[in-house]
This record gives sequence, structure tokens and C-alpha cells, in this order.
Amino acid sequence: MKKRIIIILLFIFIILTVISSYTVWSNNSVGPQFTGGDRLLIIGITSILFIYYMKLDRPAQLAHATIKTEKKEKDTNTKETFTKPKTTFEDVAGLDEVKEELAEVIDFINQSEKYKKMGAKIPKGILFHGPPGTGKTLLASAVAGETKSTFFSASGSEFVEKYVGVGAKRIRTLFEKAKKEAPSVIFIDEVDAIGAKRHLDSNNEKDQTLNQLLVELDGFNTDQTVVVIAATNRMDLLDEALLRPGRFDRHMYISNPNVRAREEILKVHTKNKPLCPKIEIKNLARKTHGMSGAHLANISNEAAIIAVREDAEVISLDHFDQAIERVIAGLQVRNPTVLQKEKEIVAFHEAGHALVGKILGTDMVQKVSIIPRGQALGYVLQMPEDDRYIYTQQELYHKIMVMLGGRAAEQLIFNHLSTGAKDDLKKATELGMQMVCDYGMSDLGYVYNEANMIHAMSNDLNKEMNHIVKGCFEKTIHQLKTYEKQLNDIAKALLDRETLNGDELEELLGDFKQAPVKTKEELEAV
Repeated sequence: MKKRIIIILLFIFIILTVISSYTVWSNNSVGPQFTGGDRLLIIGITSILFIYYMKLDRPAQLAHATIKTEKKEKDTNTKETFTKPKTTFEDVAGLDEVKEELAEVIDFINQSEKYKKMGAKIPKGILFHGPPGTGKTLLASAVAGETKSTFFSASGSEFVEKYVGVGAKRIRTLFEKAKKEAPSVIFIDEVDAIGAKRHLDSNNEKDQTLNQLLVELDGFNTDQTVVVIAATNRMDLLDEALLRPGRFDRHMYISNPNVRAREEILKVHTKNKPLCPKIEIKNLARKTHGMSGAHLANISNEAAIIAVREDAEVISLDHFDQAIERVIAGLQVRNPTVLQKEKEIVAFHEAGHALVGKILGTDMVQKVSIIPRGQALGYVLQMPEDDRYIYTQQELYHKIMVMLGGRAAEQLIFNHLSTGAKDDLKKATELGMQMVCDYGMSDLGYVYNEANMIHAMSNDLNKEMNHIVKGCFEKTIHQLKTYEKQLNDIAKALLDRETLNGDELEELLGDFKQAPVKTKEELEAV
């Protein structure tokens, strides 16, 4: 708006300058008459407006607040350098254990005197680690909100520069500001960008930045209430000096939410959305096994977008099912150009996955579809009824068999091998490797193989993994031969309807009897 006004004024005075100059050159008595003083005033104002416009049109030079000089910092508006977040623990659903652990830190900041009387010191650093999207940043903001502290937020990459000393200076400036605004909370996201392990080939600038961070963590005065919270997805990359007590005293693992936490998170993300009365949040929580808080927020938002797209007044269960498929399987291909022969192969492939899952009773089959989504020509949605943390060797065999059910069905019906099983083979191989190297479930013994051992024993490991996967594949072929009629029924129904949900699959199979549980010897016997 300001720029537009300057342009209009500049345009008017340019016209006046031209008119005044024209009257002098032409000696024309018709029209407005300008004296010499008027012409000088008009030219002067025009020049000033032009110079001001050029300065206004110049792009702004942006710089991070932490690298300003001391003189500029005094003139900087405090709102640009830090915030006072209003987020509290009420905005953080789930994570009850972590919130209880953080309650001590919050109480220390709010009532530091009673701790100082007992000689207790506030934890200097708290490290959140775990998979992405689990709420680490939100927790840090909630700590500042609960204590009404000043919140300084930065990313680890902001301290990484090619010029030596710049990153260390930014660290010093950040901590100086935090001390001045105490009580305060410093949050460094993706701390592994500056806190990675030091070695002979490491970058000198990164080492100096990390050294400065270590010094600052050690150098807090006891009368300053400053808490440093860092977050990372790769704790194994961090330098040991950063993790020792006295720097980051508390390490808190933020995992993906369990079914109860997912229910609470979904309630938070749907409280302002018009939901159909038939929707049960508890059932939605069961359908989203293994998903993070970020996934759940995305699913809630996608369901609302789909409802708007369909001109619906409320968000229904079908909208949430579509949103879950969108997040898990990808975008639906609207006009697929799949040959009929390929469609038949995909139908039997997905039918093989679903049938083997029903035979072995591994996970609940929610949906089987041959509608292309993302890069997949078909998919099977399987979710466990309960959260599981420990699996037996037998259950892992069953999981591999379900993964190989598609390729086994193709070989049984069409007597060929296709490229459609690429992702299944990748997952089966990864699980087989975990069984051999991590869980000690092979003839190599009850050992855990580290990276150097894996490299040295690669041939033996490959033989064991191939033995596991091959044995499961042949057992899967045997199971599908036994239930070949049901395999054909599912594939035919998929070719007719393209999609089957869990209830339709149950109805199609009728009084289908689940196969008895196999022992390890029976599974390996081919």
C-alpha cells in the first residue's frame, strides 16, 4: 500500500515537471503558468520521491537474529528474536510418561527456591530422541508455555557455515540472549547437524561449533534458570561428550503413540471438526497402528478436505478410510491404463496376500483393492487388533509368509515370476536379516551381529536369510494349494468389484476355518 502511494505521487510530479518544462520551452501562455521557484520545487520533490522509491524497491537484506552485532541487537525488536508460547500440556495429547518426567523441570523453574534449599540443581539439558513426527517440538514449546518462560527456537543447521567461527558466534549469541531473558528455554531441533561425533576427517567449523555448544552447556551460572532442550531422530550419531551427565542430563525417548494415545491425539485433531455421530474415535485409533502424531494430524486434515470435496456437511467414516488409504498407499490413480492381463495378475497377487493372512491369522485384513495408488497397482491394508512389542519366531515366519503370498499366488496360478513382488521381497529380506543378525533366530547361533561382523560373515548370512525366505515361500505355496478355491473366489470378486473390505471378505469366504498353528519344525519342513 505504501509503495503504491509513492508510485502515484511520483507519477503526478513527473507530469507536473514535464508541463512546467514545456511552458518554458514553448513560451505558451495557455494553461497553468509556473514561476522559476515553482519549477525548482516540483523538480526537487520529484527527485526526492524518485530516490525514496528506489530505496523502497530494493529487496530487504535478511539475517538471522543470532548473528546480529551487539549494536544492532539493541535496536532489534524482541518479538523477532524470541517468543512467549501459549502452548501447554493440555495441547499435547498422549505422552503421559514424558509429561510426568518434565513436570519436575517445570516445577523447578516455577518454584526454584525450594529446590535450591535442598541443594538440588536444575537439569541443564534434556534430549528428546525418537522417530519423526512424534511431538518433540511441541513438547519443548509446551515446557516454555507451562513455565511462562522465554522460548528460543533454532535448528541445528542454522549454526553450520563454511566460514570458521560463524557457527560458534551464533551459539554464544543465542545463549547470551537466553541468559538475559531467564527463565528461558532454548530448543535446538535436529541437533545431530552440529552434534555429530568428531573424528579425524570431520569439518573444522563443525568441531568449533560443537565445542562452543559444550562450553555453553558447562558454563551456566547456578542462579540462571536456562533449560536447553534438543531433539534428534538419530541419537546414535551424537558425540559422547554431548550426551554425558552435566550437559544433557536426561534422555527421553518419544515413541510412536500406542492405541490409547492415538485415541487422545485424534480427539485433539477432530475437536473442531463436524464429525458424523456414527464415528468412534476408538476404532479409528485401532486402524492407525504404528502411525505418529503427525500422521494422525494429516489423516484428520485429509478427511476434512475429502468431505469438502464431496460437499458433505459432516465428516463420515468413509472420509477417514479414504484419508488413511491416501496416507498409507498414496494418491489414487483416476484413469489407470492397466492391461486386462496385468489386472488379473494383480488380482491374484493381492488375493494371495489377503488369503495367507486369513489362513495364518496374522493381522486383521481391513481392505483389499486392485485400484492403483501411487506406484502400486494394488494393495492390502492389514492392521493388528492390538499393539504388539514382542514377536515370537513363529510369528515372524508367518509375517514373511504373508509378504510372499502375492508371489506364491502368481506362481501357482500363472506359473511365472513377475516384477510386482519387488517391495514384498525387500520387506521379507529385511525381516529375514533381522531374524539372523538381530534376534539370533538362525543356525548361526544366539548372537547379535554388528556391522563389522555382518561384513565379515556376509556369505553365511546370505545363506541363512535365503534359507528362511525360501522355506517360507515353499510353505506359502503349499498353503495356497490347499485353499486354491478360496484364492480364485477372492481374485474373481476383486476383478468384479475392484475393492473388498474386511466384512465383504469374511462373507465371501463363508465358514472359513483358520489353519492350525504350526510349530517351527512344521514350518521348516517342506
